[in-house]
Parts: sequence; C-alpha cells; structure tokens
Amino acid sequence: MSAFVTEVEFELPKGYVDPTGSVHRTGVMRLATAADEIYPLKDLRVRTWPAYLIVLLLERVVTKLGSRPVRQAGVHEGLFQADVALLEKR
Repeated sequence: MSAFVTEVEFELPKGYVDPTGSVHRTGVMRLATAADEIYPLKDLRVRTWPAYLIVLLLERVVTKLGSRPVRQAGVHEGLFQADVALLEKR
C-alpha cells in the first residue's frame, strides 16, 4: 500500500529570477486545502481583481523554490505566466 502524497516536486519551464539574478526552476508545493482556496477570497486585492487569486493561492501552497523556503510576498508575482500555468495544473 502506498502512502498518500501531499507534496509534489516541480520544475518550472522558465524559472523564478530572484533579486540577485539567480534562476530557480525546481521547487515543492503541497496540495491545496479548502482553506487555501477560501481565505484568499477575503483579500481586498482578490475582491477588486479576481485574477489575483492564483497569486495568493500559490503563496500558500508553494513551500520551496530553488534551495530556499518561499514565504515572502512578491515572489509569486514575479513568476512568468508559463510557470504559473504549469503550477495551476498541479
């Protein structure tokens, strides 16, 4: 019997370029919960611009990008659209 997998590794097609110019293409994300999808709906940015929901959802579920944990605002806003599209499918 196999264990239930709650985290998934990924490789971005383009990669996140950090402020130092380093490109991070690999990472880890966990499965989204109902709370991950519901709580961002309270955010004013999502209420005024519904497309922003995916940015806040990724902030909640992407746990590692490159060699470091990701929990800082703005990182997911800096992802290329091709990378966001790949993560949305996961």
